[in-house]
Amino acid sequence: MSTNTRPSKVNESDLKERVVAINRVAKVVKGGRRFSFSAIVVVGDGNGVVGYGLGKANEVTDAIAKGIDDAKKNLIQIPMLKHTVPHQMEGKFSGGFVLIKPAAPGTGVLAGGPMRAVLESAGIKDVLAKSKGSSNPHNVIKATIDALLKMRAPHQVAFQRGVKLDKVFNG
Repeated sequence: MSTNTRPSKVNESDLKERVVAINRVAKVVKGGRRFSFSAIVVVGDGNGVVGYGLGKANEVTDAIAKGIDDAKKNLIQIPMLKHTVPHQMEGKFSGGFVLIKPAAPGTGVLAGGPMRAVLESAGIKDVLAKSKGSSNPHNVIKATIDALLKMRAPHQVAFQRGVKLDKVFNG
């Protein structure tokens, strides 16, 4: 799918980052406990480009910075139609399942936690979403990205079927 590949040009300054989760990990050594941190971060330009990244470090700020750098390397372009998703789609990653549906203008982003971060960073303003299965933020984010990658743009569907755009929606 050509619309779901890496975006051609994204200005680094346009990207806004959101820290979704920070996890503290303890390693027991001879002298006591040694703590390190992992941070999962979502970046997006609010115009159909979104990415996520994981950063691990001994300090929280370093972990977030590494997560942002990782997210900028994993940007994807998603299809949007009037500030919502073009059609209903399910996404799955490991134990995380998500359901994403288009919504009427003015509905807002009805989604929880990690899913909300991904959808808002992508620039989707009206959507209905439900997280089923695992509530682990890593799995929910990856399942949401999976659902968005599976989306097909309406003009692309019309071209593949050889019909006009209004025929795609009105049968």
